[in-house]
Amino acid sequence: MNQPEASPFPQPLVDAFRRQPDVPAFEHRGRAVPRGEILELTARCVRGLRNEGVGPGSSVAVATGVTPEAFALHIAVHLLGARLTGLRPGLPPRHLARTLADGVDILLRDEPSDTGELRAAATSVRQLALEYDLLRPLSAAAPDDLVARGRPDDLALITLTSGSTGQPKGCAHTYRSLTHSWSWQPARRTARTAALADAYARFLLFGTLSSAVIFEHLGLCLLGGGTAVIPDPPPSFPEVFARHRVTACLLTVPRLHHILNSLRTSPTDTTSLRALLVAGSPLAPHRLTEATERLGPVVHQGYGQTETGMLTLLTPGDLARWPKTAPATVGRPLDGVEISVRDPADGTPLPDGTAGEIWVRTDGALAGYWQDEAETRAVLRDGWVRTRDLGHLDENGLLRLTGRTREVIIINAVLHYAGAIETALAGHPDVDQAYVVGAPDEQTGEAAHAFVVPTTTTRPDLAALRTHVAAELGEASVPAAITVIRDVPIATSGKPDKQALLASLGKRNTEDA
Repeated sequence: MNQPEASPFPQPLVDAFRRQPDVPAFEHRGRAVPRGEILELTARCVRGLRNEGVGPGSSVAVATGVTPEAFALHIAVHLLGARLTGLRPGLPPRHLARTLADGVDILLRDEPSDTGELRAAATSVRQLALEYDLLRPLSAAAPDDLVARGRPDDLALITLTSGSTGQPKGCAHTYRSLTHSWSWQPARRTARTAALADAYARFLLFGTLSSAVIFEHLGLCLLGGGTAVIPDPPPSFPEVFARHRVTACLLTVPRLHHILNSLRTSPTDTTSLRALLVAGSPLAPHRLTEATERLGPVVHQGYGQTETGMLTLLTPGDLARWPKTAPATVGRPLDGVEISVRDPADGTPLPDGTAGEIWVRTDGALAGYWQDEAETRAVLRDGWVRTRDLGHLDENGLLRLTGRTREVIIINAVLHYAGAIETALAGHPDVDQAYVVGAPDEQTGEAAHAFVVPTTTTRPDLAALRTHVAAELGEASVPAAITVIRDVPIATSGKPDKQALLASLGKRNTEDA
């Protein structure tokens, strides 16, 4: 899968901005910020950082809000060839302290992120303020201010995972992998990704720049000539689409659920949308169908990981071509992505159509986990990445996910996958969303506990749900208890918070099976 060396990251962005200096890169608080202004901000950050000794081999942590200045800072760090670790909002103090003590030289922050917790956690590193230390001092421009210096095999970016099971892991990407990224390298665009980029004329940018998926799709927007629209936080959905004439948006599944629930009772103008991409967790087929009916042929579903970037894409064209089977899938692999379905136990390839663990190979994959050799060896195998997701490729080359290898519940010494039970429950007409967690059980070792959000205000018949699961998966897969909830709790990552559901066991009224 070796590709010829392309223009090193992030040089393609700089070159694209130079060609169109007057085109808005961002729209922030109602003001259009042209590409030329972003280049000037970036050059000033480069000079300030260089004066502080930042260059290839340096390690900086960045804690910023979502602003044009923050984006310029990120690009400046990469132009200098340093290693950037993004600190997302809400990172617990102990995780902050551990991350900053783990080989970080300098902490770069802005006013919105300048909290007491951040300062307390950063006592062991040098701190610089974006507004005062980098942008305010003026120094003479140099010809190489905007020239990429990253060495291909140096680490460029460390993105922290959610940390839901402990200290977040740091997914480490090299300058080589970012150079070959499908979203940051225009030379690698295909017809499918070019069509997606065309829809990103006004991309809604919110959340955090430390998110790998947000940064990936921001690159798609900016290198495609689009404008990233930054709304006042927090954005109000779905009204924000009409207010800012948004053409493209990246959403988690819970946020899409909120939008659809709102549209049922309060119609809102969403006609500006050309691409609504849902990612982060599987979307139930009936919800995908409803989203398409309410919003039109604009709904896409993406599948990927922080470790790999986006791997597959389900487009409106796929849904039109295979209306019966496509809604249950996450689409076809992107060009340049190889998928192999393997036996979860020994990693041997399985026959076509057989379900197993998804292994992927892509030039944009991580080099490893920062200072975690054991986890790196477990996930990286001979150029392949073990996703730890389960699924299979259908006869049309569409990937269908069925669960995660780590979401295993061992009941009476038999393995049961939470994802399969969730899919079965969500297939019942009275269930809008379903989530399954495992908990210790004195009689069976572990037991499956299900949480369901009903499609209406009427409480589902729990006996009917159990019968439905038994018919789909067998009696042994029927949850020990089913709890009806109004909404699923959301983690800071924007995904359903299964840890919170697990913690709620015993606090809710459940019915024993």
